[in-house]
Amino acid sequence: MPRISLIHAVPVAIDPVVETFQSDWPEAQVYSLLEDSLPSDLQEAGEIDQAMIERFTRLADYAADTGADGILFTCSAFGTAIEAAAAAHAPLPVLKPNEAMFEEAMDMGKRIGMIATFQPSIPSMTQEFEEMAAATGASAKLETACVPEAMDALRDGDADTHNRLVAGAVDELGDTDVLLLAQFSTAQARLAVETKYDKPVLTSPGSAVRKLRRLLNG
Repeated sequence: MPRISLIHAVPVAIDPVVETFQSDWPEAQVYSLLEDSLPSDLQEAGEIDQAMIERFTRLADYAADTGADGILFTCSAFGTAIEAAAAAHAPLPVLKPNEAMFEEAMDMGKRIGMIATFQPSIPSMTQEFEEMAAATGASAKLETACVPEAMDALRDGDADTHNRLVAGAVDELGDTDVLLLAQFSTAQARLAVETKYDKPVLTSPGSAVRKLRRLLNG
């Protein structure tokens, strides 16, 4: 059975991805590592600096040392730091939170909408999306909406309000071919979003689990 290490920056990301593994790939052995000082340190620094990159590489080192067959980071605001960790551990699969979701979305259409609940994640995710589109020759464009108050509600234990606010953000987006829920924690709002959006809705844990399973099972 493959051993997967999940590395989180917020506690609310843990349950959605663990539940996705349990439903979509129950054979995988899944373990979690939480380092929840990362978001506040990023906000204070204002950018992903060399010290942050080195922290992510050390987190990946630890996961690899435990015998991981694959590593999945669930913290969407740290793209370049995760890329450095992945480069240091090749050929071990080390996935950024949203790369699999972006790949699937670009196969579904050109007009991509994304709802986020953590504002600092949007610049790095947008950059990642644009770089992926350029590298693959895709003409897809990303439009984003952010509802930080939804994250506040979730941290207060109010999942219903979180889901309602995320679903409400659908109205802030234009006409799109597919809708992405940016943070791992927003995956739990998928059913609420689908009541307001009649096209495909992708979540980062769902796409990531599918990609890891494909990479490790062949």
